Amino acid sequence: MLNIGQRKIGTYNEFVAKNNRENDAKIQPMPYIVVIVDELADLMMTVSNDVEAAIIRLAQMGRAAGIHMILATQRPSVDVITGLIKANVPSRIAFAVSSGIDSRTIIDTNGAEKLLGRGDMLFLPIDSNTPIRVQGAFIPDQDVAKVVKFITDQQSADYDESMMVSDEEIEQEDQADSEDELFPDALDFVVDQQKASTSLLQRHFRIGYNRAARLIDDLQKRGYIGPQDGSRPRQVYKEK
Repeated sequence: MLNIGQRKIGTYNEFVAKNNRENDAKIQPMPYIVVIVDELADLMMTVSNDVEAAIIRLAQMGRAAGIHMILATQRPSVDVITGLIKANVPSRIAFAVSSGIDSRTIIDTNGAEKLLGRGDMLFLPIDSNTPIRVQGAFIPDQDVAKVVKFITDQQSADYDESMMVSDEEIEQEDQADSEDELFPDALDFVVDQQKASTSLLQRHFRIGYNRAARLIDDLQKRGYIGPQDGSRPRQVYKEK
């Protein structure tokens, strides 16, 4: 875009199309990119500062380059959907939530706690102070598979192997996890609270789900806590 003096992807693609018609050129237009984060809370619990900065930068500068974001979370708390993230993500959707606080965290007003579920949602578009009630459509698995197949048929996957974890790195990580340096602190915390769960360790130590789950498994294997019993909390065998 810089080379031809265009500042936005839309005008760049228009220039390319016109140039291709007039000069019989074959310059490829620039594609739009959609970045999807399926569970924002997991990222914010591990590297919140880096994630928040990256989201803000993409939101502020990505639109001109055709980069858009979809951020999703099942835990709409203020430490996940921070004020800076909300300020830079003006269009938001709230599905059914458990409380008015969760509703205000997402769309700045009550209402989502009264939704019926099953695709019932409130959509707060950009430049609007009033959310719109919308009914989302249910998409069966076979239709999802067709859409995914259509997308993958357009362009084969192009993986950056330098970002992928090798078997040796996985083995080293497994060995490190077996001797997690956080285990003594996790044990002290669980004993002090007299309750144990993966989400509890995630929030307190600001770690990812996988590491917190392995700590819970280790605590159970070593006999400090009991097994999961449906919706009941785990029993902590060691007293304060």
